Amino acid sequence: MKILIVKLSAIGDVIHALPVAGALKECFPQSHITWVVEKPAYDLLANNPFIDEIIIFEKPKFKSFTGLFRNAPPFIRQLRSGRYDLTLDLQGLFKSAAIGYFSGAPQRLVYCNTREMSHLLAEKVCGAHMKGHIVEQYLDVVRALGCQVQEAKWVFPLTEEEQCSTAAIADRVGFSLNDPYVILAPGANWPNKRWPVANFSVVADWLASRNIKSVIVGGAGDQRLAQEITAAAKTVPIDITGQTSLKQLACITGKARALIGGDTGPMHLAAALKVPVVALMGPTDIPRNGPYGQAGNALATSHACHGCWKRACPKGLDCLAGISVAAVQSKLSSILALRGEN
Repeated sequence: MKILIVKLSAIGDVIHALPVAGALKECFPQSHITWVVEKPAYDLLANNPFIDEIIIFEKPKFKSFTGLFRNAPPFIRQLRSGRYDLTLDLQGLFKSAAIGYFSGAPQRLVYCNTREMSHLLAEKVCGAHMKGHIVEQYLDVVRALGCQVQEAKWVFPLTEEEQCSTAAIADRVGFSLNDPYVILAPGANWPNKRWPVANFSVVADWLASRNIKSVIVGGAGDQRLAQEITAAAKTVPIDITGQTSLKQLACITGKARALIGGDTGPMHLAAALKVPVVALMGPTDIPRNGPYGQAGNALATSHACHGCWKRACPKGLDCLAGISVAAVQSKLSSILALRGEN
């Protein structure tokens, strides 16, 4: 069986979908699995033993009419050449549905929470976890094929070069992967998913008083937030924003004592790696988008309107300011105590 998975972005969403590949391979060992993804999330799939082929969808090339006219035909030919038997649309948008449709696969499934009329191009799957975590919702698409999926499994294979380069980054900025450290992830695409930077500074100083380093992670766009945290902290945190690939971030995250962050890629990466997470939740809800397997480590804002799923607060509230520093410190204390470090 030749299977095409369509999950294009974002980083956290691709992480949520990753267990689907392993579940398919377990159920159909002889299957050939291809995944269509956008460039920013490619690293998450590279060298995955359950994924046989990766197709990169370069979205910027398709944004204009000219670009669409020029790039769509060769992209469709590439899809058709795969001769897929089945597509799983885990994005649930028009563009992902179109990719599945143009693949020519006779069977096309889309997970339940579809948008942009994407369900018109595929069979809609609404499983037992419609109100559960998004990871389980994606796995319900695999279960709809008659597969028994007991648990979500992630793999992030690291080459020797990736491990060595990660250690070199840590050495360059002044820490070792063997040091006790907690990751601070202040960035997020939605502004209302960001905890106030002043709070991160206070937590960094609190950790330093316990001889635990703070390592700030994120993309190049998060460097301003990192600078503000560093400027306000009495003990300077380690800033590696914009300096790591996703695989290097996985290596650094996997050795951390914990991670603090909102509903964003680094938080979900930590949860997938089974690193304790203090998840700061505001506009999105804990049951669906909290840290998988760690709902007890999630903190919801005190605002009554939390879980509104709005990208910008119509009330003008600083959403995550409703989560206190004391609450985060208390949660961290419990996590560190379990490791004998508090």
